Amino acid sequence: MASGTDEALTCTGSVLSAALSEKLYVIRGGCGAGRELDSYSLFFSIIAFSGVKMINQLLAGVHIASGAEAMALGARLGLNTRMLFDFVKNSGGTSWMFENRVPHMLDNDYTPYSALDIFVKDLGIVTRESSSLKVPLHIATVAHQLFLADMTLHSGKLGPALPFLIHREVYETLTGVKVEGKLPVLKKEVVLQSLPPEWPLDPIDDIHRLNQSNSKTLVVLDDDPTGTQTVHDIEVLTEWSVESLVEKLRKKPKCFFILTNSRSLSSEKEADAVVSLLGEMDAWIICPFFLQGGRYTIKDIHYVADSDWLVPAGDTEFARDASFGYKSSNLREWVEEKTRGRIPASSVSSISINLLREGGPDAVCDTLCNLQKAELRGKSFLCRTAASFVSTRIGIIPKAPILPKDLGINKERKGGLIVVGSYVPKTTKQVEELKLQCGHFLKKLEVSVDKLAMKSLEEREEEINRVAEMANLFLGASKDTLIMTSRELITGKTACESLEINFKVSSALVEIVRRISTRPRYILAKGGITSSDLATKALEAKCAKVVGQALAGIPLWQLGPESRHPGVPYIVFPGNVGDSKALADVVKSWALPSRLSSTKELLLNAERGGYAVGAFNVYNMEGAEAVVAAAEEENSPAILQIHPSALKQGGIPLVACCVSAAEQANVPITVHFDHGTSKQELVEALDLGFDSLMVDGSHLSLKDNIAYTKYISLLAHSKNMLVEAELGRLSGTEDDLTVEDYEARLTDVNQAEEFIDETGIDALAVCIGNVHGKYPASGPNLRLDLLKDLHALSSKKGVFLVLHGASGLSEELIKASIQRGVTKFNVNTEVRKAYMNSLSNPKQDLVHVMASAKEAMKAVVAEKMRLFGSSGKA
Repeated sequence: MASGTDEALTCTGSVLSAALSEKLYVIRGGCGAGRELDSYSLFFSIIAFSGVKMINQLLAGVHIASGAEAMALGARLGLNTRMLFDFVKNSGGTSWMFENRVPHMLDNDYTPYSALDIFVKDLGIVTRESSSLKVPLHIATVAHQLFLADMTLHSGKLGPALPFLIHREVYETLTGVKVEGKLPVLKKEVVLQSLPPEWPLDPIDDIHRLNQSNSKTLVVLDDDPTGTQTVHDIEVLTEWSVESLVEKLRKKPKCFFILTNSRSLSSEKEADAVVSLLGEMDAWIICPFFLQGGRYTIKDIHYVADSDWLVPAGDTEFARDASFGYKSSNLREWVEEKTRGRIPASSVSSISINLLREGGPDAVCDTLCNLQKAELRGKSFLCRTAASFVSTRIGIIPKAPILPKDLGINKERKGGLIVVGSYVPKTTKQVEELKLQCGHFLKKLEVSVDKLAMKSLEEREEEINRVAEMANLFLGASKDTLIMTSRELITGKTACESLEINFKVSSALVEIVRRISTRPRYILAKGGITSSDLATKALEAKCAKVVGQALAGIPLWQLGPESRHPGVPYIVFPGNVGDSKALADVVKSWALPSRLSSTKELLLNAERGGYAVGAFNVYNMEGAEAVVAAAEEENSPAILQIHPSALKQGGIPLVACCVSAAEQANVPITVHFDHGTSKQELVEALDLGFDSLMVDGSHLSLKDNIAYTKYISLLAHSKNMLVEAELGRLSGTEDDLTVEDYEARLTDVNQAEEFIDETGIDALAVCIGNVHGKYPASGPNLRLDLLKDLHALSSKKGVFLVLHGASGLSEELIKASIQRGVTKFNVNTEVRKAYMNSLSNPKQDLVHVMASAKEAMKAVVAEKMRLFGSSGKA
C-alpha cells in the first residue's frame, strides 16, 4: 500500500508499478488518507485503506486463535494432529492463517512470522474503533484478550529464547497442552561437545564407601527382564513369595532384582501395584539415561541416539507403541501425560545436565541426587530409572561381553533357540539383518500372529504344535533355530485391546517353548514381555543369575536349578537396544561352530599333550557313525578320512554324511580327504567341505612332487585347510591300489627339508618301513632312528608327522612313534576287516546288519583311541 500527495504519486507511479505490479494498492489524498480512494493506471483502488487493514488484522488474529483452539481440541480428542491438519486444509473450514501457521505449530518452528505485541496492538486498534462506532465485536475482543494475556504471561519480553510465535502462545494460553510438535533432530557430536565437560572425579570409591555404611539391600523392581542390562553377578527373583524374599534378604546381598513383569499391566494397574506394595514415597526420581542404549536427557528433552543423530524420544518408533506409546519428549510433560494431568509438568523438578557436570554430587545433594546420603537422613525415594542407574548406584564396574567359552559351553552341540516376539520397527530391521548374515546356518520358523490372536482356537493350537515340533527337530539336529512372530503389526482399537493381542501372542510363544523338549545350547528372547514370560512361564525359572551381558545393554542370565533347563544361558535382548546388526552379532558370537576344532588344532593339541589322533577311513554312514560313537564314548578327538576310491562310490552324499556327523558330534571331529593323487580330484575336494587333505605325489619325481604339492597347497591354504603330503613311498595295497615292494622308498631327511621349505605343507606323511594293508608275517620293521631324525627336522620347521599303516602296529611301536613326534595315525585295514567279518554272521534284517557292522567297527576304533592315548583328551 502506498499513499502521498498527488504529485508524489505521479512521479513515483511508474517505479512502484514496475516493482510491485498488481499487488500495490495506492491511496490518494496524502499520508493518513484512506476514507476514499481513486484507481488509476495499473493500480487497484480500494475504499478506506485504514479500515481495510483493520478488517484484515481482525480476521488474521481471530483465525490464528480459532486455528489454535481447533488443534487443541483435536489433540485432546487423541487425533493425529498432522493428519487433522491435512484434512482441514482441504475442507471448508480452512483459512490462509490456518494453512500458514499450523505447520509451524506442529514442527515447533520458532521463526517469528508474527510478533505477539503487533497483534496485541492491531486488535487493540480494532476494538477501540468498534467501540467508537458502537459496533459489537465479540470474537475479536476475546481474541485480543487472549493475546494480551499471553503477552502478560511472558512480561512482554521478546528475544531469541522466546520468539513469541502467535499460534503457539495462544494455544498454550488456551489449553496448556502441547499440540503434537516436532523437536529438531540434533547432531550428536555437536550437542555433546556443546555441553560442559563431565565431572572430572570418579565417584566409584565414594559409592563403595557409602554402600559399606548403608547396610540396606537395594531391591530393584524390574517391569521386565531387560532392566538387568548393566549389572553382573547379581541374582534375579521371578517369584516373590514371603519365604523367598526372607531367604534372599537374610543373605544380605548388596542388590537383587525382582521381576514383576508389570509392563504387561495397564498403566493404571501398574502404578497402583507399586503404591500398594511400597506405600507413598517422599519423592519419585525419574532417570531414563541409558548410555549403552543411547538414551540422553538434555534440557529436559529425552533423546534416542540413532547413529550420529539424537532423535527426540517422542518422535521415535517406541513412542508409537500401541500399548505403551506417548507423545512428549520433554520429561516434565511426559510425567503429566502419563499421569493424565494428575501431576502437572510445572510441579516436576529437574536437575540439569549442566549442574551434574559442573557441580558434581555435592552440588545436587540437597535436591536428592545423592540418594545414599539422603536415605541415611531418613528420606524414602522410589527411583524409576533405566538400567544405568542401578549399576552406578551399587558401584558395579562393567566387564567385557560374555562368550560361550566363558561359561564352558563352547563344546556343547545342541542348537541355540532364538525367540522374537518384539514387533517394533527396530526389531524388524534387526531380524532382517540376522537372516541376511546368519541365514546359511539358521533354521527359521515364522509364527502367524493372525492365527494366534485373531483366528479360532483350533487354528491357534495347530500353529503352536507345528512350530514346536519343527523346533524340536532342528535343535536336536544341532541347528540354531529362530522362532519369530510374523512382522505385520496387528493392533486393537484401544490400548487395552492391543495389550490383549500382545497377551495372546506372548502366551502362544510360551506354549511353543514349553513344548520344546530338547535342551538348547542357549536361549535368546527378543522383547521385554516375551523374555519375562518365557523365563517364568515356559522355562519355569524362579531365580536366575545375571552373569553379565552378551553385548552392551543385552543381559545374559543363567537359569536357576529349579528351571526346566538349569544353567542354560538366557540372553535377554531388549526390543529397543542396538543397531540393525546387533542381533546378528550376538547370534554369530553364540553360534554353534561348524566344527569344534580344525585338523590343525587336533594335531597341535596332540603334539602338546603327547598323544596321537586316529584318522579312520570310512566308506558309508555306518562307518562314520561308528567313529563318532567311539569318539564320544571315549571322549576322544578323531578324524574321518575319505579315500578317493570311496569318494568315487559314495560321491558328495558320503562327504555330506561325514561333515554332518562331525558337526553334530559332542567331541572334536574333522573330515580329511586322503591320498589325492590327481590334480582334478584334489581341486574338486577343495569345495566339498573337507577340513584338510593329503596331496599324494609320492609316485612322482622329487621335482614334480614339489611342484604338484606346492600348487595344491597354495589353493588349500587360501581356504584355511591343513595340507598333508607324502615323501617317500609306502608299499602295500589299499582300496585296490597296490605299490610293490621294489617301488617303495623311505623318506630322505635332506629331501624332506627341501620338500617342506618349497611346498609349505603342514603335515608330512613319512615312510619308515610302514606299509598299507597287512604287514608281512615277520611283522613291522620300522626305522625308528629315521623317525627320530625326521622329528628333529619337523620340530624345527613346525610341521606335524603322520604315520600311515597303523593297522597291525604293536602298542610298543605306537608309543615309540608318538615319542618321536607322530601326531596322526591312519587306520583302515583293521576297521574294514571288522566290518567285513560282521557281515559273515547271519542276521534277521538289513537294519541288524547295519547295527552289527557299526558295533564291530566302533570296538576297533575305540581300542585304537585308547592305544593312541587320545581317550579322554577331547
